Amino acid sequence: MAELLNRARRGFESVPVPPSVREAALGGLERWLTQVPEDEGVLSQLADQGAWELLVDSFYQVIPFGTGGRRGPVGPGPNRINPRTLGTSIQGHAQYLRARHDQVQVVIAYDVRCFQDARGLYPADISLRGTTSQDFARYAARVYAANGVRVWIAPAPLSTPELSFGIRFLGAQGGLNVSASHNPPDDNGAKIYNHLGGQEIPPHDEALVDIVARVDSVNALGWDEGRSAGLIQDIPDHLHAAYVAANIACSQHPRARSAHVVFTPLHGTAEATVAAVLSEAGFRVDIEPTQRPQDGAFTNVPFRTPNPEVPQSMDRAVALARSLGADLVMACDPDADRLGVVVAHDGGWRFLNGNEMGALVVHALARPGGVVMKTEVTSGLVERVARAGGAEVVGNLLVGFKYIGEGIRCLEQTGRFQHAEGDFLVGVEESHGVLVTSAMRDKDAAGGALVLAELASLEKSRGRTLVDTLEQCWAEVGYVSNRLVSTVMRGAVGRARIESIQDSFRTRPPSRIGDREVTAFHDRRDPDGPFGAIVSNTDDASRNVLVFELGPDARLILRPSGTEPKNKIYAEVAGPVPAEVDDACRELAWDFAQLMLERVEMPIPRWALRVSDLVPVELKLAFAHEILPELVRRLHEGDPVDPWLDAALEPFGKDARGLVADAVAAFPGTTPQLRALFTAT
Repeated sequence: MAELLNRARRGFESVPVPPSVREAALGGLERWLTQVPEDEGVLSQLADQGAWELLVDSFYQVIPFGTGGRRGPVGPGPNRINPRTLGTSIQGHAQYLRARHDQVQVVIAYDVRCFQDARGLYPADISLRGTTSQDFARYAARVYAANGVRVWIAPAPLSTPELSFGIRFLGAQGGLNVSASHNPPDDNGAKIYNHLGGQEIPPHDEALVDIVARVDSVNALGWDEGRSAGLIQDIPDHLHAAYVAANIACSQHPRARSAHVVFTPLHGTAEATVAAVLSEAGFRVDIEPTQRPQDGAFTNVPFRTPNPEVPQSMDRAVALARSLGADLVMACDPDADRLGVVVAHDGGWRFLNGNEMGALVVHALARPGGVVMKTEVTSGLVERVARAGGAEVVGNLLVGFKYIGEGIRCLEQTGRFQHAEGDFLVGVEESHGVLVTSAMRDKDAAGGALVLAELASLEKSRGRTLVDTLEQCWAEVGYVSNRLVSTVMRGAVGRARIESIQDSFRTRPPSRIGDREVTAFHDRRDPDGPFGAIVSNTDDASRNVLVFELGPDARLILRPSGTEPKNKIYAEVAGPVPAEVDDACRELAWDFAQLMLERVEMPIPRWALRVSDLVPVELKLAFAHEILPELVRRLHEGDPVDPWLDAALEPFGKDARGLVADAVAAFPGTTPQLRALFTAT
């Protein structure tokens, strides 16, 4: 161990992070080798490979809680998901619950993931290879059981919304979901729930964080012992039927069933949620067959990114829908809380972004006496549509559906949340999340899918589609365009840059963004702002949000993601001419992205911003300054390019040419020959 630590001390000097981060990583590595000595072999191999940046990132901190819980890459180290970090989380959660309740039950769900090191970061013999979400979930059950907590565990992968519903249905005091939602296949996580089926909000979540931080050892009962003692039991079958029934009860138009839906679960759990609810309600549902099997590698999903925010994830389902003459395509991420929708319209297919989809759900449900809730980064279109329907709106919530869950609790207990009074109608997040029932406290694609399928059926009877409905909303309340730009920056180096960006704009907000004047600036950490004084470290993290107003019709919001290594830029522009407004919104987002990257000395050509946001900024820059110029040279010289290009793009991951195709098309020196290399895939 001493030799490895000495090598690490020298190697860490090469990593461009502050000395405090290098020292923290060295201390984390030393503690880890004491706690998990069996990892010394694989860590020595990483040292032999000179993987110092990976090692610093793995050990400089304990993986934090974000807006979606504790989530990140699987691997050894305190800043990774593994049995140690999962076990201490569960040990702490068990202690937290036992201190508050005499008898404790928890419900455990998990997704379809299986760690195979798709990024090729670790030696082939790493012990974590092949570890599934079910493996992590069963270990968590053993830890709960050893601490006297009775466990209800899903016998097969189970969705996030059904877990949230199940906690309330079974009268449990808490829950756990082992999932990384829509993240890449090498990620996993632990999302911890309270007795209401939601997540604790600040400052209550800080108490759990503090308990977990003090955990030194983990107690785990044997699986068979826990089962025979009755401490670990399967979730009862009737819970699923009750979940489906709760969603069908949200039906507004029980006879509107003419819409034909093609659905894809993107290899995840949603066949049992969205497809089951729609089928039980009476809709014709055809499931895309190649993405139907539960597959933790997401084999048949473009870029291996099972996220309905990404339009390409639904390409196969759209092809099937076209051949069947269907009206709608719907998709979910693996844990079935996000919903994607594509609409057959005017001879083509129109993808609905999360803001448009949310506005349509609100349009269908808004009424006087009801309350619509949305996060601040969600489009102002949602608020306009809600008010047009007579509903009250709480529109300034921080990111994280837990804040919508808290709003539901307040409405149920007091009849009021912030300024709004009435019954809960809809909760909306721009990231394709909606909730249409208080029977659960996390977003649920199934309820939103039912509402949209009914609305599509009503419109079909009039010879219209959901796109016509959306255009009607614009005509009534005005056009609003939204654009999200994400800049992925991995590792400790990336985290330092993300923090530097936020600090820079907090202390030196720009007076202009592109050709627009900044007319107001808001730091959501400001104690004099709408959220008041910071009440905990978790509150401080959630409020790391900067808002730039640019006159009456435009705004821009910057925040770091709580669950992924990225900055998120949310641009919004309103105006009368949709095409012009869309162009202005896109340019505003890119103006800020360039300004932001310049502040961390990573200037990027405008055209290179069209490389997919799934690609880390470092690789975007490499493509702009190294790969594409070399490709142009090779084409000019008549050299073979295909094997070289595939090797150069290998770090970009699956379907790499598709990730950069839009940037190549926008490249000032592009040619038909150059474009053909990327449009043929």
